Amino acid sequence: MVLETISRIIKIQLPAYLKKLPLPETIGGFARLTVSEWLRLLPLLGILALLGYLTIRPFLPKKKKQRDSLINLKIQKENPKVVNEIDIEDLKSTNVCYCRCWRSKTFPVCDKSHLKHNELTGDNVGPLILKKKIL
Repeated sequence: MVLETISRIIKIQLPAYLKKLPLPETIGGFARLTVSEWLRLLPLLGILALLGYLTIRPFLPKKKKQRDSLINLKIQKENPKVVNEIDIEDLKSTNVCYCRCWRSKTFPVCDKSHLKHNELTGDNVGPLILKKKIL
């Protein structure tokens, strides 16, 4: 039953559909098509565009992950080495997260920018979490 339906579509309905399409003889003929003729051509043009894309897709350049790029892009670039010292006694809250991905807008405090960095690069960096023991 299914194969008979597919056979009927391919052998009878598809040729009948293609015969009714307003395909002009020349390229200039496309300029003379009416709006309703263009609308009748849309399904065919959409299928041809999809098939063309699927044909060239394997040859399109793939997005590469940034694995060997600089880590620190903008924080204290004028210094030869970035060092931040924080006295543990100065911690006001019991948990503090410090940035290790160098992407935080509130550096040295983590703002979870590492989530986007990890997604783009495939990295697994996370914050340094300091916990203050309550005695």
